[in-house]
Amino acid sequence: MVATRLESRKSLLGADPGFAEQSMQYQENYQTNQNYPDAYTQDYPNGPYAQPALSQPTYTEDAHTGGDSFDQGYAAREGLTSSHAVSTHRDSFDFLKRKWPAAFMAVTALQAIICIGFEAYVFGKFQLSLGAHVSDQKAQSQYLTIPTFLTLFIFGFLYELVIVWDALRMKNTIQIIGVCIANLAMLVYTATQVDQIQGAIIVLDGFRALAPNITAVILWGDIKAFLVAIPAIIALTTLCMAFCAWKLYQEFAWDILKNIGADYRMKKRFLHYQIYIALLKFDFFFFLGFIIQFVVVVAKKDDPEFAVTVASIPVTIAILLAAAYFTKKENTAGMAVTLVLYVGGLVYFVFKLVRIYQPSYKLLYIAVRRSLTAFAVITILLIILTIANGIICMRNFGCGLKPHLQSRKKVEENPDAMSFSLNDVKGAVPNRMTID
Repeated sequence: MVATRLESRKSLLGADPGFAEQSMQYQENYQTNQNYPDAYTQDYPNGPYAQPALSQPTYTEDAHTGGDSFDQGYAAREGLTSSHAVSTHRDSFDFLKRKWPAAFMAVTALQAIICIGFEAYVFGKFQLSLGAHVSDQKAQSQYLTIPTFLTLFIFGFLYELVIVWDALRMKNTIQIIGVCIANLAMLVYTATQVDQIQGAIIVLDGFRALAPNITAVILWGDIKAFLVAIPAIIALTTLCMAFCAWKLYQEFAWDILKNIGADYRMKKRFLHYQIYIALLKFDFFFFLGFIIQFVVVVAKKDDPEFAVTVASIPVTIAILLAAAYFTKKENTAGMAVTLVLYVGGLVYFVFKLVRIYQPSYKLLYIAVRRSLTAFAVITILLIILTIANGIICMRNFGCGLKPHLQSRKKVEENPDAMSFSLNDVKGAVPNRMTID
């Protein structure tokens, strides 16, 4: 075999005169025991080569990852939240470390504290000014007017704080805008209570239900300034909230782009999903506000409608939770059932709105007629919007939004300096190139 290879080499290169000449020159200049060829004139040490020892550089532990000086690139230059994470624990109030989320939360909390304080003063002054109890049916409903308003105020502002916290925590711009709109609805409600409370005081004074040394004029003069100041404070707060919402929209736009991508149609589907979820949360508040006023002031405990109305509260909560779950999981059958239940709720509120102004039931609703009308109208509009957005969300089922809505896995804390955050890493999302 060796002979065959040599013959093959000779047959391929033997005819090349350049190769033969170079081969002869190589054989003349190279000997087995010769250390250096004659062509090289510089001296070279004959001893073995000793590799110099290399010193290992030392690094300070976490020198480049600790402190505020760590360069986060684009995120740091733009003032956005850094993607570098050393822990997977997400603080529910971590958003308070940023300027505009903290400002929005502070404005909402300040509004709640001031308005609830004013309403509590009005309630205390009213209760201390009452005299002998009057059992007349017309006077009975007036007794409950101010306590009902106070209850709704406390529930409304506390619920609004929860909604704001949830919106800032989830960076939900649509829900933040919804809070601003709901604040306008609270403004309308507080404006309507001024005349209603004044009318209640006049009616009670006519039945001699006030204290002997208290008249309607005296009591109204003590509480009028606080009742008028509440809508003015809410109006000013709404303007501040709107400005903060605009700043939050600019801040949260980058997060939406990271989570959803630049696909216009996918972002539009996600927008409808956010609107739908926000509507469910506000549906609950206005529905419960209407029910509280109806049960406390209008309905009688021996009336069958009283028990049915009270039982509808947990059922409504279950329906709203199921609606959010079916939408996230893209369950068409469950979504269709919730839409049918929405239609039933819409029919109920239209029926109650007509009942409020029927002559035979006028005396029952006279104490809270305006506030019940406001809540009923707002609830009807919200249910219509919820049904419309629910249908749009159903049409978006199977279009690729579901993987974006799944809970993102959290990575364990890695103390390694070269670790990076995986909080924004999602599973593979089916996608295809589209040409608009």
